[in-house]
Amino acid sequence: MTTTPLRASPRSKLPQQGGRPGGRGVDQAVEPSFEGLVTGPGPAESLGERKARLKIRLAPPVPVAVPRTPFIVALVVVVVAGVLGILVLNSKINQNAFKLDALRASQAELDLRQQQLEQFIAEKESPGSLAAAATKLGLSDPGPPAFILLPDGKVIGVPRPATGAPSNASQ
Repeated sequence: MTTTPLRASPRSKLPQQGGRPGGRGVDQAVEPSFEGLVTGPGPAESLGERKARLKIRLAPPVPVAVPRTPFIVALVVVVVAGVLGILVLNSKINQNAFKLDALRASQAELDLRQQQLEQFIAEKESPGSLAAAATKLGLSDPGPPAFILLPDGKVIGVPRPATGAPSNASQ
C-alpha cells in the first residue's frame, strides 16, 4: 500500500517560531489514514477509490427564504416615523422659542415697571417728602423728644407741647 504525501499549505512552509509545546512542526504533517474505515459493499475497492469517495467537502449554507417585502416596509415605516418625529420636535422647539421671546419681552417690561415703582417709593419715603406730606395734613414738628426710663421713672430731656395749628385729624 502506497500513500501520497499531503501538499503543504503556503503558511506551513514558513518556519514556526514559538510553537505550542507538543505541537507538530512544518515537516511533521500527519497524513490521514483511511485504512480501517468500512466504506462499502466489498473489499475489492482500492484505496484511491475510497479516498475519492470519502473526501470531505464544505457544504454551502442552506438557503433561507426570508421574505424581503415586510422587512423593507418595516424599514420604510421606521425611517418615515423618525423623520416625522424630528419634524414635530423641531416644530415644538420653534414654538417654544417664540414663547420664550415673548416671555423675555414681558419680563423686560415688568423689570422696568418694578424699577419705576421702587423709585417712586424711595421718593415718597425721603425725609423731605414725608415732612411736606405731614404739613399738608396739618401736622407740626414737635421738636426734640423727651425720654422716660422705665425702671426708675427718670425723665431725660424736657417735654414740651407741640406748637402750631391743630390737625384736621384731631377733631
